Amino acid sequence: MYLRPYKKEDANTILSWCDDETIFRKWVSDRYDSYPITEKDMNNKYFECNGDCPETDNFYPMVACDENGIIGHFILRYVGGDHSILRIGFVIIDNKRRGSGYGTKMIQLAIEYAFRIGGAEQITIGVFENNTSAYRCYKAAGFKDVDQENNEVYEIFGEKWKILELSINKNEYYDN
Repeated sequence: MYLRPYKKEDANTILSWCDDETIFRKWVSDRYDSYPITEKDMNNKYFECNGDCPETDNFYPMVACDENGIIGHFILRYVGGDHSILRIGFVIIDNKRRGSGYGTKMIQLAIEYAFRIGGAEQITIGVFENNTSAYRCYKAAGFKDVDQENNEVYEIFGEKWKILELSINKNEYYDN
């Protein structure tokens, strides 16, 4: 498995993994108003949104690939302004490959990339409390729970979905 930057033509493959709205919302939360979205919607969010885009030097959509093509997707973005903290988001794996260790491997590659190429000292990630498979994946990759008094909560499908925060710092990662 290897990582490469996201290309606009990757959208169709990635969106095909969201075969129901629950999977879609666990992937993107409330960042899109409607479901399903189109390739154009995804690419507009990433690249062509006329001033409503993430900063181009602060937002890095990536894909994980193997010899058969794309198997996963995530974004990296700096938080805090000083480029020492990178956040992983929009994590999704091909639904035919979930539960087989591909997600953990992709997240481990993302961690290596963030520390070695991105220069991060810390990496954060959030996951909905009801997404136990993703939570276990992130823990298996080395992330640790962050104690929070007030977890972020989103209302999705009329339910309250709590975000669990996880983090890993460079020194701990390389010491292990």
